[in-house]
Amino acid sequence: MLPYWLLFLIPAVGVFSPELLDARSRQRVLWLIAVVFTLAIGLRFEVGGDWYAYLDYLERGSALTFPEVLKRGDPGYYLVNWLVGSLGGSIFWVNGLCGLVLMAGVIRFALRQPLPWLALLVAVPYLIMVVAMGYTRQATALGFVLLGLVALGDGKLRAFVFWVLIAAAFHKSAVLMIPIAALASGGNRIWVGFWVGLMTLLGGYLFLFDSADALWTNYVEADYQSSGGFIRVMMNAVPALLFVLLRNRLDLKPSESRLWWWMAVLSIVCIPLVLLSSTATDRVALYLIPIQLFLFARLHLISNDVFWRSMIVLGVVAYYALVQFVWLNFAAHAFAWLPYQMIWLVQ
Repeated sequence: MLPYWLLFLIPAVGVFSPELLDARSRQRVLWLIAVVFTLAIGLRFEVGGDWYAYLDYLERGSALTFPEVLKRGDPGYYLVNWLVGSLGGSIFWVNGLCGLVLMAGVIRFALRQPLPWLALLVAVPYLIMVVAMGYTRQATALGFVLLGLVALGDGKLRAFVFWVLIAAAFHKSAVLMIPIAALASGGNRIWVGFWVGLMTLLGGYLFLFDSADALWTNYVEADYQSSGGFIRVMMNAVPALLFVLLRNRLDLKPSESRLWWWMAVLSIVCIPLVLLSSTATDRVALYLIPIQLFLFARLHLISNDVFWRSMIVLGVVAYYALVQFVWLNFAAHAFAWLPYQMIWLVQ
């Protein structure tokens, strides 16, 4: 467990020592730390519930021709495997490249928050430790979605759609994020709705519609139960409810307020949906994890008192330390992540 706690400790030091670095130095250090996290994600050995399944992906992807790669489901991930296989690389190359995408999204997103170190800390217990080291395709897709959310927060609608379509090439479920652009837009709703609807249909045609029946059968009709799905949905719902109650005190731009209002609404809607199909809702809720980073990295802004701001930050750190402790010690599938092993240490 120690390596996971060391990953948690890195941003914790930054949270409690903000005066050590100026803004420019902090940015450089955060990107350097992103490299450390990328190595931890990429060089892990037999860590994650789908470890052997991803070995099969590499074997299958290496045997394909380039035209065949483009015809596969999730062609972006197959393309990475095809390139790595063509160069004689291993699964560690694949995991490293995918980890780099996720960490690029996390750091880019964190740097837009009032407390970047705290945003990174919030990402560690589940987004980085569990998702990045277990669900490689969706973790990569989520990295691109985070880049898209940064763009959408700046009002860059087309950039958001671009990043989400790239994300959908790694996991087709990411295409479900495109309608958020229309909901969050402050411009001509009819024109934006038409344009985003067109992109949604295009993305759905390319990545989702051809397998919609299979997705419904596998996730809903089969009623697969994602262990802990309700808890993970509630982890998004808690900051979502806080946002709904406190958004007027969070010093947001209008474009940010609209975007995160809808992210909060969708997070809350997932509560009843998880009872219908825990696995399907749990997988879609992965794309709503950014609301945790966004809300908890600025929750301290609700107070003007330095003491209470410090107590709020301390409470967030303690909460996510508890999340990590509970997952490592009591999660049904934590055994697949324990012990953490790195390829350099087992050869």
